[in-house]
Parts: sequence; C-alpha cells; structure tokens
Amino acid sequence: MAFAPSARRFTLTTHVTSSVGWVGAVVVFLALAVIGLTSKNEATVRGAYLVMAPAAWFVLVPLAHASLFSGIALSLGTPWGLIRHYWVATKLVITVFSTVILMIYMATFRQMAGIAADPVVELGLIRNPSPMVHAILALALLLIATALGIYKPFGMTAYGRRRRDEEAGRDLSTALANGMADGREAGKNTSRWLLALVALGILLVAFLHFLGPGFRH
Repeated sequence: MAFAPSARRFTLTTHVTSSVGWVGAVVVFLALAVIGLTSKNEATVRGAYLVMAPAAWFVLVPLAHASLFSGIALSLGTPWGLIRHYWVATKLVITVFSTVILMIYMATFRQMAGIAADPVVELGLIRNPSPMVHAILALALLLIATALGIYKPFGMTAYGRRRRDEEAGRDLSTALANGMADGREAGKNTSRWLLALVALGILLVAFLHFLGPGFRH
C-alpha cells in the first residue's frame, strides 16, 4: 500500500502534530503533579488533582491515539514499513506501551479526583507522587520516540533486509523482462529495416539492369 502525496502529507502532519502535542501535554501534567505535591494552598492542591482526570480524557487520550494510529498508517503507507527498520519498530513499541499504560492509569486519575473532591479528607492524604513519577517516565519515553524519528538509528531488521532483497529481485526480473521485450522489439525492427534495405537494393539493381546494357563480369 502506498499513499498518494497529499494523503501522505496529511498523515505526516497529523502524526507530527499529535506526537508533539502529546509531549507538551505530558509536560503540563508534570507541572500539575509538582503543584499538587508542593503547593501550600489546599484549594490549589485539590484543584490540581481534580483537573487531571477530565484533562487526560480530553487531551492525553486523543493525542495518544492520534499519534499511534497515524504513525501506523504512515509506516504502512510509505517504504519505511512497520517492522522493516529497528527505529520504527522500537518507536511503535514505545507508543503502544505508553498508550496502554495511559488507559490503565485513567482509573487512578478518577480515584485521585474522588479523594480530592471529598472535603473531609485531609491535605496530606490528597497529595500523591504517582502522577509525577508516571509523567516523568512518560516524558522520557516520548522524547526517546521523538529522537528515534529524527535520527533513525540501528538500520534494518532481518525481515526488512529479506523484503528488500525480494523486492530487488522482483525489480531486477521486471527490468530483465522489459529489457528482453525491448530487445526482441528492437530485433524485430532491425530485421524489418534489413529486409527493407535488401528489397530496396534488389529493386535498385533490377531497375538499373533494365535501364542499362546488362550486367558485365
């Protein structure tokens, strides 16, 4: 499957935008987690944990899925392939892992929001280092995935090399077949020209013979 240029540009734009947006959203969540742990204002602490759950649903989750699916589509629609290069396969594993962990962690966001919304719970029980730890790990993974997309290290996988050799063999066979067909066609054209020249020569000799006194030894 190969994308048309316009479809490829649209998919690439979607992937880059969603991936960069995902990194930015994780940075914001890291800031909220730090505020929740360090702020002296009770309302600010409760608000930080209350806003994490809806913000994650409306920002993190859509960006994560957009980055994942646009990346898969982009890989399948271009010569890079999905598992032909180590950097693409590694980036795919990181993106899938991060998305799955995010979806699992959504239950924790809801739990923290419920605790923060309870006015009876004291401030020390509301503070939770878990969002900060997860945000730092997520940011590190996403930055690694970004670096992989820029530097494209490690070369091709064994599957990628095998597919490349198969495609090169098919291209060579096609080129040879086309060359043989062209050669046959050229041979046919050459034969036609030779026959035409011979016939023209015979006609010219015959014409001169009838006009002149005849052939002499």
